[in-house]
Amino acid sequence: MRSQTLTDTMGRPLRDLRISVTDRCNFRCGYCMPREVFGPHFQFLSRQEVLSFEEIHRLAGLFVAAGVNKIRLTGGEPLLRREVEKLVAMLAGLDGLRDLTMTTNASLLPGKAAALKEAGLARVTVSMDALDDEVFRAMSDVQIPVDTVLEGIAAAQSVGLSPVKVNMVVMRDVNEDQILKMSEHFRGTGHILRFIEFMDVGNSNSWRLEDVVPAREIRDRIHSRWPLEPLEPNYRGEVANRYRYQDGGGEIGIIASVSQPFCSSCNRARLTADGEFYTCLFARQGHDLKSLLRGEASDTEIAAQLEVIWGARTDRYSELRSLATIDLPRVEMSRIGG
Repeated sequence: MRSQTLTDTMGRPLRDLRISVTDRCNFRCGYCMPREVFGPHFQFLSRQEVLSFEEIHRLAGLFVAAGVNKIRLTGGEPLLRREVEKLVAMLAGLDGLRDLTMTTNASLLPGKAAALKEAGLARVTVSMDALDDEVFRAMSDVQIPVDTVLEGIAAAQSVGLSPVKVNMVVMRDVNEDQILKMSEHFRGTGHILRFIEFMDVGNSNSWRLEDVVPAREIRDRIHSRWPLEPLEPNYRGEVANRYRYQDGGGEIGIIASVSQPFCSSCNRARLTADGEFYTCLFARQGHDLKSLLRGEASDTEIAAQLEVIWGARTDRYSELRSLATIDLPRVEMSRIGG
């Protein structure tokens, strides 16, 4: 039986849960896992520290009972988690869950797309920051070519994991020249390209405000080439500002966490691979749920803790961002997911 939907101190409901299934990734994108920090000697989580599929399933069921209707599997790179399609099948069976999706860099998607779809995954979001190989490799810091990612997107589309959303993090003087190239490539494909302002998640990515290409500039660049018109949000709390090409070329989105904060409608919670519950992407501290799971706490006791944590939530970091806050320690994106 579903309980009453949880709300926080600002009346924001708990609707969306991001579950990181691993803190490991085969890319080293500078805005997430820069190689100078996450190098060969970096200590990733051990197998014993990571939640089992059964533990994830149990917690996910309690979150769904508390009002969550969308779950997104993230990482790190979720396809590095062995047999992750088994977890997908377990989660797809949760009563009350309306949407089960995954964010991936797509490098392993050609060999996994069919199994994920069969297991019950609805859609994928693919992280892809450039169309040109040289720029793509500079952003991802690996020798994987763009064609591998494009093959992953094609594989997802072929089995019905669609519409595919393609996320491009835009950084000043790094890949901003790819905005129109990416737009042109994905126009008319049925995929939804989304541009994301470079965010100050964690403390390893050397974030500076001057490296942010604001949403208005991104929109204006595209609009000057292919006129756009705004679209209404699909649902309350949607993070992307939606636009469509006036010539019928499809839809794009722009996620403007820095220049146009959307904290007031944020309904997302995050669960790390080792069972930490975070109520904000920019949080400094999480809440240990793994100890409750492994300490034989009952479902009722864990559910009560979720209610306490979410009920006390006051997060609105993007609205408060200032010189006094950007240097505060925060959880890394590779642990918390996007």
